[in-house]
Amino acid sequence: MFTVDVELGERSYPIFIGQGLLGKPDLVAPFIGKGKVVIVSNDVVAPLYLEQTRQLFPELDVAEIILPDGEANKNLDAISHIYDTLLAGKYDRNTLLVALGGGVVGDITGFAAATYLRGINFIQIPTTVLAQVDSSVGGKTGVNHPLGKNMIGAFYQPRCVLADTDVLTTLPLREVKAGLAEVIKYGLVYDAPFFDWLAENSKGIGESDSALLSQTIKTCCEIKAAIVAKDEKESGVRALLNLGHTFGHAIETASGYGNWLHGETVAMGMTMAADLSRRLGWIEPNVALRIRSVLEENFGMPVLPPADISVEQYLDLMLSDKKAESGKIRFVLLRAIGQGVVEGDIAPALLEETLTSGDNLCR
Repeated sequence: MFTVDVELGERSYPIFIGQGLLGKPDLVAPFIGKGKVVIVSNDVVAPLYLEQTRQLFPELDVAEIILPDGEANKNLDAISHIYDTLLAGKYDRNTLLVALGGGVVGDITGFAAATYLRGINFIQIPTTVLAQVDSSVGGKTGVNHPLGKNMIGAFYQPRCVLADTDVLTTLPLREVKAGLAEVIKYGLVYDAPFFDWLAENSKGIGESDSALLSQTIKTCCEIKAAIVAKDEKESGVRALLNLGHTFGHAIETASGYGNWLHGETVAMGMTMAADLSRRLGWIEPNVALRIRSVLEENFGMPVLPPADISVEQYLDLMLSDKKAESGKIRFVLLRAIGQGVVEGDIAPALLEETLTSGDNLCR
C-alpha cells in the first residue's frame, strides 16, 4: 500500500492506494467521527461494492443513498435527493458521507457534504481510474448545469481517500481508457519523464496490470497533491490540470451529458490543445503529432471531436467556462511536453483553424 498526503494545514488528509483496501476498516477508523454514516453510490457500483464498504464501519448506523448512474444525472436534482434523505432522517453535523463511485458520485457527494448544514465530513472511495487519479483528490465538488459543466460547486476537501485498485478489475475497457486521459494530462503539463514512461508501458497499463496501475495512480496523486498544496482554489498553478478541459467541457455540453465519457472529451481536448500549441509555434509539429499518436494509438482514445459542433457553439460554451476571465477564453496549452501554460490571448484565426481541423488535428 502507498500513502500520499495532501498537505493543507488542518485540512490535510491521506490518500491510501493499494489492493484490498475495502477490507481494512482500520484505515478509515480515524476519520469516521461519532455520528451516523451515509454511503452515496449509484445503481452500477452499489451492487458490486456496497456491502464491502459497509464492513468498513462495523457497529455503526450505516444507511445508503443510491443514485442513477451517469453524467446526465450529475445535477441539482441529485443534490436535492440527498438533502431530502438527510433532512427526513434528521441527520446532524456529525454525519459522515461516503462517496462510493466514480467522479460523478464523488463530485455530487462532496458538494452535498459542503452545503448540508453548512458543511459535514465526507470521505472518498473512488471506483474508476479517472476518480482515483484525479477527481477524488483536491476538493473540487459540484454538479452540471444545462448551460455548462461543473458550473455549480465548491472547493471542499475529504477527510481521506481510499483508492482500492481491486475495484478497477470490474471496469469496462472504455471506462479504463477514459480514465487514462487524465493520467496522460499529468505528464503533458508537469512531468515529461512520466509521459515517456506512460507511452512505454501503455500496453500493460491498458490491460490493467496491477503493479503498473498502482504506480500510475501513486504518481498522479503525488503530482496533484503537490499542486493542490500550492494552489488549493485554482488561482495559479492548479489551473494547468485543466489541459484539454476547456475544449472537452464544450464538447460534453454540446453533445449532451453522457454521450461521451468525460475522459474521452479530455483526450479530444488535449489533442486540440496540442494542435493549437503547434499553430502558435510553441511546440514542433512532430511533438504535436506524437501527443496525438500516444493518445490514439498507444491508448486507443478518441482524439477527433464531433464534426457537428460549430465554431459559434464552441466559442459560446467556452466563454461560459469557469476559467474564462474578462470576456476572454483561457486555455491550458503546451510550451513543451511537461511544460503547460495558461494563455488567454489567442488569435481568433488560429483558434478557428483548430476548431475546424477535423482529422488534420496535429498534422
